[in-house]
Amino acid sequence: MVFLNPPYIEKYVSLAMSEAKSITIADVMSRSVISIDSSATINEAAKMMEDTKVGSLVIMENNEPMGIVTDRDFAVKVAAHAYPISSPIKQIMSSPVFAVDPKDSVRVAADVMHERKVRKLPVLEGKEVVGMITSTDLVNMLSVCVEEDMRDMYFHSIAKIYKEYSPYN
Repeated sequence: MVFLNPPYIEKYVSLAMSEAKSITIADVMSRSVISIDSSATINEAAKMMEDTKVGSLVIMENNEPMGIVTDRDFAVKVAAHAYPISSPIKQIMSSPVFAVDPKDSVRVAADVMHERKVRKLPVLEGKEVVGMITSTDLVNMLSVCVEEDMRDMYFHSIAKIYKEYSPYN
């Protein structure tokens, strides 16, 4: 039996050699982002996601991101509300767009994902979409972290929890 390293391993091994605090979103994000105009239909968006094998699309209007639609939106919103597939994609997109900056620490992305209960975040420089970071990207990065990085991230999380529930805030 032959075990092959997933293609992302080399990228994350080099990141693991540095401190977790210094790993930026740009180091981890996917640079290929698929977008669709807000005038598209649910069916056109679903077909685009199938053809490009992605789990989300950024919805654009006047060359600016105005929302995001994920495979989960199709499963939950379309099925639950029985929207016709000819309905506009705007009807099921999540808006406003929660986004992060490529220069931010991966902790920022993790915090936004946790607080907003989302799994995918567009990465914006100004109003331009330059990438996408997902919870899978973060898990892949964590899979090659050293124990010191994990301990540091753990204490960061504990400090946030205590701050949230502290009577002194």
